[in-house]
Amino acid sequence: MTRSPKTLVERFYHEVWNRADETVAREILAPDFRFRGSLGPERVGVDGFVDYMRSIHAALADYTCIIDDLGVEERRAAARMTFRGRHRGPFFGVEPTGREIAWAGAAFFTTDGRHITALWVLGDIDAVRRQLAAPDGAPFG
Repeated sequence: MTRSPKTLVERFYHEVWNRADETVAREILAPDFRFRGSLGPERVGVDGFVDYMRSIHAALADYTCIIDDLGVEERRAAARMTFRGRHRGPFFGVEPTGREIAWAGAAFFTTDGRHITALWVLGDIDAVRRQLAAPDGAPFG
C-alpha cells in the first residue's frame, strides 16, 4: 500500500507521538529508520526511536506535537511544529516542576512511499532550558 508523505507525517505525530502508539510506529517507520532529534543522539531502527519516545513521555506528561504548517513533496515533507507537555520527570537535569512547557521546532522527513525512512528534527531546546531554569548546556538525559 502506497502512503503519501502527508499521511505518514500526520499519523507519526497524531498517533505515534501524541498517543505513544508503538504499534503504529512499527507500522509506519522503516526497519532501518534514522532519527536525529534535537534532544539526543541519532537513533537507528524503530526500537531506538521507541526508546527515545518513551523517555520523552516519561519526562513530559500529556506530551503533544502540534503541526503548525506542513509542506510536502513526492517523498519528502517538512513541518513547522509546536511541542508541549507538563514536566513530570527529570529533564535536562531538572527534577519535576509540574510546569507546562512549550517550544517550537521543525521536522524534515524522508519517505519511501510506504514508510518514513528518516527524520531530522530541530527544536528550540534553549527555550526548554529557560522554562525549566536548567543550567546552560545541560544535556537532555
